[in-house]
Amino acid sequence: MDQLPSLLALRAFEASARHLSMTTAARELHVTPGAVSLQVRDLETTLGVRLFDRRARGLTLTADGADYFATLRTAFRLVREATAALTMRARDTVLTVTCTAGFATHWLVPRLMRFEQAYPEIDLRISASHRMMDFQRDGIDIAIRHGLGGYEGLSSERLLDDEYVPVCTREVAATLGPSPTADALAGLILIHDVYRRDWQLWLEAAGATKVDATRGPIFTDGTGAYHAMKAGLGMALMRRSFIEKELADGTIVAPFPLGLASALAYHLVYPPTALERPAVAAFRAWLLSEVPHA
Repeated sequence: MDQLPSLLALRAFEASARHLSMTTAARELHVTPGAVSLQVRDLETTLGVRLFDRRARGLTLTADGADYFATLRTAFRLVREATAALTMRARDTVLTVTCTAGFATHWLVPRLMRFEQAYPEIDLRISASHRMMDFQRDGIDIAIRHGLGGYEGLSSERLLDDEYVPVCTREVAATLGPSPTADALAGLILIHDVYRRDWQLWLEAAGATKVDATRGPIFTDGTGAYHAMKAGLGMALMRRSFIEKELADGTIVAPFPLGLASALAYHLVYPPTALERPAVAAFRAWLLSEVPHA
């Protein structure tokens, strides 16, 4: 016979033979016992042999049924193993990373071309969100989280320290005059993100006495504050690690050398077994290579 029996019939027979119960097979296959019985009878008709002896106390395999079941069981196992191997290979080329939108925009994305060139076989997916995501439920492989570190049940490595520095455009800096003191900021708009206290802390550290730290627009995240600063609205406190390239090429300037250190930092976070996947291990090694002190 050149034409193979239907896969549904073969599955119904294999499950029934394994359990010696069409009722149990039906539960496994999420169909009714009647549907399983019909599929098995159709298979027997197609093959022209009886596969089961149906008795009051249950099913028993005939000699032909036992031989056929042994072959099918091996065939289904091989299909399962081949499918698992294939999906594992496919999954190992996909890497899902979560981080804040600010980290993605200012630090990660400008460096991604180097990762793509080094690992073209890895399909990187970035989920930019402030929400604390669950690794298993949300399908996350590795995360960059902002905080104090020490995440229960997870491996954590310090990636980037936080140091805030006041920055602005060259045009805005020119209005401060030569060698300005921190009190010169009284004549500029202070741009805030949601952590409004940062300006107060910096001004206190700089010895300013004439600047109202509470004035100025507030943005819901650092990215909004950054774009307002780039548009020439005023002075913003930005993470030095996010703007190193722009400071180096003169796109923006830091008129005051004082930085405001923070106990918070960006941490690389992942489940303890995550590095068993080559894609995760490669991304971790690449990230750390991009940080000078790592």
